[in-house]
Amino acid sequence: MLGALYNAIWYPSLPLVLLALCGRDSDARRQRMGRVDPAVSTTRAALRIWLHAASVGEIEGAAPVAAGLLAELPDAALFVTTMTDTGRQAAARCLAGARSCMLAPLDHPAAARAFVESIKPTLLLVAETELWPNCFFEARRNGARIAIINGRLSARSLRGYLFARPLFARALAGVDLLLAQTSDDGDRFARLGAPRQRIVVTGNPKADSRAAGAALRPELARFAAGRPILVAGSTAPGEEMIVLDAFATLRARFGNLALVLAPRHPERGAEVAAMLASRSLSFTRASGSAPSNGAADVLLLDTMGELRALYARAAIALVGGSIVRGRGGQNLAEPAFAGVPVLFGPYHNKQRDVASALLAADGARIVAGAEAIAAAAAELLSDSAARTAMGARARIAMTPLGGAVERSIAHLRPLAVLG
Repeated sequence: MLGALYNAIWYPSLPLVLLALCGRDSDARRQRMGRVDPAVSTTRAALRIWLHAASVGEIEGAAPVAAGLLAELPDAALFVTTMTDTGRQAAARCLAGARSCMLAPLDHPAAARAFVESIKPTLLLVAETELWPNCFFEARRNGARIAIINGRLSARSLRGYLFARPLFARALAGVDLLLAQTSDDGDRFARLGAPRQRIVVTGNPKADSRAAGAALRPELARFAAGRPILVAGSTAPGEEMIVLDAFATLRARFGNLALVLAPRHPERGAEVAAMLASRSLSFTRASGSAPSNGAADVLLLDTMGELRALYARAAIALVGGSIVRGRGGQNLAEPAFAGVPVLFGPYHNKQRDVASALLAADGARIVAGAEAIAAAAAELLSDSAARTAMGARARIAMTPLGGAVERSIAHLRPLAVLG
């Protein structure tokens, strides 16, 4: 009954959803309705893996697992779908071995059916909390095995899903394997209806990422050379002004300090550039034709795929999505693996395990607001030995959290065996 109601709602809402997501982009509309290019649908491979993730963050967690699995199965074909275009771009960058990176079909029954029948997946990998019932049903109906990887379900999300528990329980009943980040995530999936015997806690693959040694293009390396850098990564709306207030305080004391400001969504570059201009700060944009101005105070990192390398050059890392309520925090493991002291805000519930490990090791500090950011950063900038020691503790704290990629691949291997 609930499934019928869910599908009934889709039909009148479809035009509005397509308009909101695609506008006049006919190619995006085609992909959202599950139509794929002939070159994709005619790909010949006995093992066809469909990886679905929401956006950039989910791709960052799923890509190491998918790439590792693909390395063991070189004859497999990998197809990736994402809910956002920035996620699709991230997938194309992180998963060069994929046959195609597309916008995900809507969970409209006809769209899900058209997509599944076109790519004919033998294995569906779903990242984190992308629970789309019709995609699950169609994949299972066509004989695909299904695994949720890097599974994450917050208490708040669970409360929302429980209103339609019969529908999601039916979808989760068809999942062959659920690889949860934590035991709490596993318990919440079980409450939603996932068979407990199919849940395995593997950890978070993002905690395997290592920033140290990442390549940095020469233009950006020239900006970072010869001076301490505060890298404010993955900032959310409302956080950039707080960071700039803290930077103004710090610059009054540390005149050679530079700032890398990296909004979580690069398309906000023009908005953040306007903020910088309003404060009369000298800045350069990473997306510009010559982002190498060593005299600039600020580098606006409005490109994708370069934050990790800049964390490795940082004196201090401030991780966004945590200073203003609503995002739950961004990836704390990247700067920690680079051996950089980590600052983050009080709203980090999505990063709880990594945050707890860093705080217990004294490799990180919680900062609430511009004054706290400036005070913590000033203390570290004034004492290079303490700063180096704190960064070393951050790196060491990540060691027990590693291995999630290898554990995930080990559990997925049996599902990838045909027959």
